[in-house]
Amino acid sequence: MAATVATPQPEEISAASYVGFDSITRQIEHKLLKRGFQFNVMVVGQTGLGKSTLINTLFASHLIDSKGRFEPDVQPRQTTEIASQSHVIVENGVRLKLNIIDTPGYGDNVNNEGCWDPIVKYIKDQHSAYLRKELTAMRDRFIPDTRIHCCLFFINPTGHTLKPIDIVVLKKLAEVVNVVPVIAKSDSLTLEERVSFKQRVMAELQYNQIRLYPFDVDELEEEEIQFNERIRNMLPFAIVGSERSVIVDGKQVRGRKNRWGVINVEDERHCEFIYLRNFLTRTHLQDLIETTAQIHYESFRSKQLLALKESSAKAQQGGQAAPKSEF
Repeated sequence: MAATVATPQPEEISAASYVGFDSITRQIEHKLLKRGFQFNVMVVGQTGLGKSTLINTLFASHLIDSKGRFEPDVQPRQTTEIASQSHVIVENGVRLKLNIIDTPGYGDNVNNEGCWDPIVKYIKDQHSAYLRKELTAMRDRFIPDTRIHCCLFFINPTGHTLKPIDIVVLKKLAEVVNVVPVIAKSDSLTLEERVSFKQRVMAELQYNQIRLYPFDVDELEEEEIQFNERIRNMLPFAIVGSERSVIVDGKQVRGRKNRWGVINVEDERHCEFIYLRNFLTRTHLQDLIETTAQIHYESFRSKQLLALKESSAKAQQGGQAAPKSEF
């Protein structure tokens, strides 16, 4: 076998005068701004943990109707099937096409065996749909992307630890999507209880080898690796969501009033909402999209194409027509 010859790296030189190709970043930005950006987020968790409220709080818009109870004697409404809602949010000329996937509260039934299957199937179905369009001979110039870029996993603030079903669902999800865990309604815990609960949850996740987002990849610089490490040390984010405005020190802020005082959603002393928001929208939005394409989708794609190749080879050996691909 011939030895592989390493290709020498080209020498880096500086142009003698201004050429103008440094404007390519502005050209790319102009095209992207015209096209807009697509971000698909899924919310997973038990019923009544404020999934809809958090999404509305994150994007400072009323996007999903809350299914929580409005009167003390009224049971909260439940999401009975996976539902997708699309919105276009504009901020300083940037158009974000936001797709929100709401899932039924798992663990609500007497028999919860396989309750995660429809959620995992939905995620894989989006990969499958994208792959079919990608392999079409006359494919679209821009393939509509419905692949799930982020899954917000809501943890019940029990103050104890994760339930066995939480571990199972997290394991299944982490194999196919970027999972970001959050402790819902964290204002029900004291600061000491919150710290202790987070430590126990992370110990459970590490023991069960559940890989959470963000991931470190080879091309990251040292500063980015350190930043990701700080994020991982903060997981799960202890959050509070609210669409209501309250007055704090004469200023109107988003928060909640209770008998002990006011919870300011955007005050880091009260909860970690601003860290979650900044992480999802200001520092890692593009990375979530790229990680979905380069890790989760690529893994699905390679498995499907290998399976198709093997089945075609077996069919040819047996003198039969190649079976149709599952995707």
